[in-house]
This record gives sequence, structure tokens and C-alpha cells, in this order.
Amino acid sequence: MSSRILNVGLIGFGLSGRYFHSPFLTTNPLFKLKTVVERSKNDAQEFDPEIENARSHDELLSDPAIDLVFICTPNETHFPYAMDALENGKHVVIEKPFASTEAEARELIALAESKGLILTAYQNRRWDSDFLTIKKLIEEGKLGDIVEYECRYDRFRPVVPTESWKEKKVPVGGNLYNLGPHLIDQALVLFGEPKTVTAEVRTVRPGSEIDDYFDVRLGYDDKLVIVKSSLMVYENFLRYNLHGTKGSFIKGGLDPQEETLRKDILPTTKPWGHEPENRWGMLYSDAYSGIIESEPGDYAPFYQNVYDAIVNGAELAVKPSEILRTSRVIDLATASSNDKKVMIY
Repeated sequence: MSSRILNVGLIGFGLSGRYFHSPFLTTNPLFKLKTVVERSKNDAQEFDPEIENARSHDELLSDPAIDLVFICTPNETHFPYAMDALENGKHVVIEKPFASTEAEARELIALAESKGLILTAYQNRRWDSDFLTIKKLIEEGKLGDIVEYECRYDRFRPVVPTESWKEKKVPVGGNLYNLGPHLIDQALVLFGEPKTVTAEVRTVRPGSEIDDYFDVRLGYDDKLVIVKSSLMVYENFLRYNLHGTKGSFIKGGLDPQEETLRKDILPTTKPWGHEPENRWGMLYSDAYSGIIESEPGDYAPFYQNVYDAIVNGAELAVKPSEILRTSRVIDLATASSNDKKVMIY
């Protein structure tokens, strides 16, 4: 097993670059965060003075020392930047959404395969405290066979912020592309490919330029899977509702890692990723009814897996086939909402 150090470049240093990737990359000794692309700012140097600065993605990609590139830029740039990075022989991690369409995702994956490069999507929410908890409950059979699964990821942003590109009517914009990949990926990890996709994607806030509400229903032979998000929900308590042949599990609240990272607390701080008790969920069943302590969340295994895939030939945790099915569901959800019909997967 090699202990080679991978040189990493980040394209973009907004929320994801600063608060998600940098803390995990700089605390894992197998990575060196070498260069960050910022067109005019120097925020990366405030985080760590040793990080080099590049003023364009071309400048970063022309550096032969860079092994791995994280693309953390506005959604519409993900595809062209990833293509450039792969053409320059770099391994690539793409923030969600991976691409704007399934066709684009297939093109990227085919290029990576032809060049023998590792390419994956940043689906960090697989390592959220709440998701790890429900996954364990399902695997342990505590709920029996799932007949209905509903997951929501809501926010309360009644006043549309004008400065954020995420609130602009731009290509590959809106909430389905922003939060949809997280919820859809989680559902597909649990239940596999659906038979049908039905969706309503709409705008609910006055003055909003984007779709800020979605309700996506994945149809299976034996269960209904619902993923929803609204930017007009004051309390994010309706997080998970699972109903099975042996019981139900109801859970609210969000994994604490993002709020912890935003306080400049590094992930080497212990304990890490433990939810406060008021976010733990309730299990209702004949065998046991009561509070279930949440599993600790931890995004670090995502980064370690990317390293192991590049250096040691390990299988990716977020596989190309899984990325494609999430992209396909988003395509079908958009078509379903536009055409007001059930789409066959």
C-alpha cells in the first residue's frame, strides 16, 4: 500500500471549497492542498498561508504537479471545467450537480474511463448522521420492509437574496439541481433504480427567479419514495418519515457537520459529527418504541476513498453508475413536471 501524497487543486473557494473540502483535505496527511483558483480574492491564503493562488482554471490545470482537482464553481461550469481537467490528465471530484444532464454525465464518465482517471461526485450526504442512522435501521430490519419513505430538506428564505448566483435564473440553476442531487442519491442508495419518476417542480416565493420547490416521487413495485424540498418552510423538522411492515421512524433536524465546519472547527476535533439529542429520531414498533441515538456523521471517509481509488485501485464509494442514475432521475423529474406526466425510468 502506497503512502504517496496527492497534490490537490480547488477551482473555486466559496462555501464548499472553504468549509467542506479544505478542512478535510488539510487534515488528511495523504493530501496536500496545493493551489486554489480565485479570480480576485485571496481567501484561501487566509485559511492557510501555504496554499498557492491561481487566477484561472487554465493556470491550475497547466500545473503538472496537480494530481486531483475539485470543481466547486457555479453549476453551469461543472461540465466544461471537468472536461478540461480530464483532458489535462487530472483526477476529478465534481460538486453537485455532477452535470446538467445524463448525456453530459455519460460524456464525462466515458472520457475519464478512456484516460484511466478517477472521476466522482461529491455526494457527502451519504455520510450524514441522519442518513447513516436510517440506513442502519433498515439494514438491521428494525422497520421490516419499507413501504413508504419520505425525505425533505427544507430552508426558510422568504426574502430572495439578490447577490447569490443560486437565486438567479441561470442555466443549471434552481433548487432541484441544488438540493435534489443529495436527496435523490440517498434514496437510490437505499432502494436502487425506480420504475417511474413523477415530479412537480415550481416556484412558491414571490419574486423568485428559480424553482424553489420540488416534490419528486420514485415509484417501485413495493414502495413509494418521496423526496421534497421547499425554500419556504420555517422549521426543518419534517426530515425523514419511514414506514415499514414492522414499524415507523420519524426524524427531524440536520447533520451538524456543516454548522460545525462554518465555525472554523476542524474535523480532527473529537468528538466529531454527533447530533444533539433533540435531533435524535423516534422509532415506533411492537419490538421497541422510543428514541434512537443517531450515528455520528463524518465526511472524512469520502476523501479517503477518493485517495484509495486513485493510489490503491480501490472501488469508488460514489460510482459512475450511481452518478448516472441520479442525473437520469433529475432529467426525468424535470420532464415530468414540464409535461405533467409519469415518466418511465
